[in-house]
Amino acid sequence: MDEFVGKAAGIGLPIVVLLITMSTTGLAGAAAITASLAFLGPGGMIGGIILLSIVGLAADMLTRFGLDVLLVAIYKERCAKGETTETLMGEIDWLPLSNDLKLKLREAITY
Repeated sequence: MDEFVGKAAGIGLPIVVLLITMSTTGLAGAAAITASLAFLGPGGMIGGIILLSIVGLAADMLTRFGLDVLLVAIYKERCAKGETTETLMGEIDWLPLSNDLKLKLREAITY
């Protein structure tokens, strides 16, 4: 078990997501892996693998840069790609974020 835990810790959040999903399937072995990957993403197993990859990338970026920097960059990019400021403002208002972070995001897309 120690060997698995060491390797799993190296993978990080994606393995935690996979283990939790596997435990909810009620299956064991390869069937649990297959079912959990299919459950995780649209498009079956391939979608699950892609989702775990995105989760891993997002966790890595959050660790490196923090939520504030990532969200500001994402909203600036979406604004640059042509999404309307009004649409983005409505989305920001809906998000469960602190008022300070919402203010940062609003400033980022209006200037």
